Amino acid sequence: MTHAPATHSDSASWPVRAICSFIGLLDRIPQSLISLAARIFPAGVFWMSGQTKVEGWHLSDNAIALFRDEYALPLIDPAVAARLAAFSEHFFPILLVIGLASRFAALALLGMTAVIEIFVYPDAWPTHGVWATCFLVVIARGPGVFSLDYLIGRFFRAR
Repeated sequence: MTHAPATHSDSASWPVRAICSFIGLLDRIPQSLISLAARIFPAGVFWMSGQTKVEGWHLSDNAIALFRDEYALPLIDPAVAARLAAFSEHFFPILLVIGLASRFAALALLGMTAVIEIFVYPDAWPTHGVWATCFLVVIARGPGVFSLDYLIGRFFRAR
């Protein structure tokens, strides 16, 4: 005669059962919600940084000075770097927030994060690591159902 193995609820103490129940509850957090957070929050950081580089629709003189004096990226003219950064810090966050070309936008901002970490603020690795983790979630798992990418994919799958 064989016996079925005891389950956690049959043999475990109440703390173990409570922990297992809590973990089960956490396992129900939808990936789409995690991806949404991973898109929105770092997008906000980059958008706000981009806003510091512009005055109206124009690049500020302060932004060019910042790239010339403080950031001093190798192999690129400070005016070009400032323009590229200001554009990227506005364009890619918009894509992330609306969920359009999300993986591409996350990859672009991951690259920008790497440049910032390596050449500009190497001691800020904890902050950059959080940004990188968010971008990697979007790159690896996609933007989720709360995105234009999902709607576009659904439209083309239906055809």
